[in-house]
Amino acid sequence: MTKQIDMTGRRIGRLTVLAAAGRMKNGNRRWLCRCDCGNEVTVDGYALRVGTVKSCGCLRRDASKQTARANPAFLANVGNSALWGTVAGTNLRTFVSMRATNRSGVTGVSYDNTCGKWIARLYFRGRLVLNKSFWRFDEAVQARRLAEKHYVTPLLEQYEPLVKQWGTK
Repeated sequence: MTKQIDMTGRRIGRLTVLAAAGRMKNGNRRWLCRCDCGNEVTVDGYALRVGTVKSCGCLRRDASKQTARANPAFLANVGNSALWGTVAGTNLRTFVSMRATNRSGVTGVSYDNTCGKWIARLYFRGRLVLNKSFWRFDEAVQARRLAEKHYVTPLLEQYEPLVKQWGTK
């Protein structure tokens, strides 16, 4: 076993080492540290010595804030949740644009290799309102379209100006 390095009193980044705090599963010493912001954290001694950990996490948060404040595009859109596509508890953007990973060509329709069937799904306001399997692709597409017409079309019409911003399928 190697000689233990006493780090008590050392200052690394924003952290001041207070005391030893046991060992990790891999055998490394853990150290109780106080951050300049006032938080206390327990940190792996190796991470402290090599500089991987320099704060309780406040350093990263501060850097992110500075980056955001320097970005005019970000500042112009702060608080505009409509850009994300979530309206009335439903992500409408998923109905007007297709994911890059889609293989069927139809949003909400996929092929399940385990059962050899096409699956039609629709989540609306956090609930799975359609989850059916079909032998034929066109049947699954039809079921998905009917469910969209019943649940989603009224919302799409209500928020038409936003939908136009996002583009169409």
